[in-house]
Amino acid sequence: MKNIAIEQNTYWIFPYCPTPTALQINWTEILAKFPSLQPLANCEQNPIYHAEGNVWIHTQMVCEALISLPAWQAMDVTDRSILFAAALFHDIAKPMATQVNEDGHITAKGHVNLGARMVRQILQDLQTPFAIREAIVAIVKYESLPLWFWDKPNPLRSIIKVSQLVRCDWLALMAEADVKGRICADKQNLLDAIELFKEFCQEHNCFDRAYPFASAHSRFVYFHKEDADPNYAAFDDTRLEVILMCGLPGTGKDYWIDRHHPDLPVVSLDKLRIEMGILPTDEQGAIVNAGRDLAKGYLQSETPFIWNATNIVKPIRSGLIRLFAGYGARIRIVYLEVPIDRVLRQNRDRKAQVPNAVIHRFRDRLEIPDITECHQLDCFVDV
Repeated sequence: MKNIAIEQNTYWIFPYCPTPTALQINWTEILAKFPSLQPLANCEQNPIYHAEGNVWIHTQMVCEALISLPAWQAMDVTDRSILFAAALFHDIAKPMATQVNEDGHITAKGHVNLGARMVRQILQDLQTPFAIREAIVAIVKYESLPLWFWDKPNPLRSIIKVSQLVRCDWLALMAEADVKGRICADKQNLLDAIELFKEFCQEHNCFDRAYPFASAHSRFVYFHKEDADPNYAAFDDTRLEVILMCGLPGTGKDYWIDRHHPDLPVVSLDKLRIEMGILPTDEQGAIVNAGRDLAKGYLQSETPFIWNATNIVKPIRSGLIRLFAGYGARIRIVYLEVPIDRVLRQNRDRKAQVPNAVIHRFRDRLEIPDITECHQLDCFVDV
């Protein structure tokens, strides 16, 4: 299992990505390889914003617009592949999210988050390297930010946060292709918004890199405190480290703990579940409360420990992180990922087996942790 934190200069080619010297796109081959794109041709869009027609027409226009941009053509092959894959899949969830309101207006609310999850699974099936996969997912999730960032309650915070997840210059390029790949009355206004986004990111030193915080603790404080100053060099007053495990059942969290930190006390929800005779399909409130009571004892005595559970969604992690940080803990998240077939196989060997249906449901809900949640993020991934 590899720690992707030390992954450098990963080389990857999306097999259907054209090159600057051969810009033709084989749409027939792409549709044959990715049947989940086929419903886009039957999905209509709001003509106010997309007078070009259905989502498949728009997707083709966006991809054609992207590969015509000099900035895309000047990229290296991996970066070109990342942007092209993002353009190809950026609206993949619209058929499932599109609704026609009573007034006849067409909306696709929620398609971005659903699309991000769909793209992650598509790229997992292609065995795409983790860091590249998550960059594409982030572009799909945030590609419209350059168009609307100024309408956010805190535009600066929005660009600083997204810069920790993906390069803002990539988002700007993707947004430009998205606008040029549509027919609408306000196209120039949208292109002007992208230029403002570029200038704003450049002004705050996060256009082609992550915003440079003074320290990991300064970054943590900024994202966990309202109206914090990103330039503030926070004094590190943490008194202990808490490791928060994250991963589907059967990814090897217990094995990782035994191998890397056999000396640390562990709050294991699986063990508590066995001790208390509660099934994974039962209400889990009593398990979590018992775990929190154990954790509070370690926090009060400033004893480093590990919280071992799936923690697959951000709201659950956020509640735990608030608890730990309230006692002066430094938060380290360890995320483990292995292929789903191995997850199911390893789950069968566990003492506390989880029904396969639950694992598949967890996989659909999985929100991979990011660096804005913690002081340190380690992602251990196997293929």
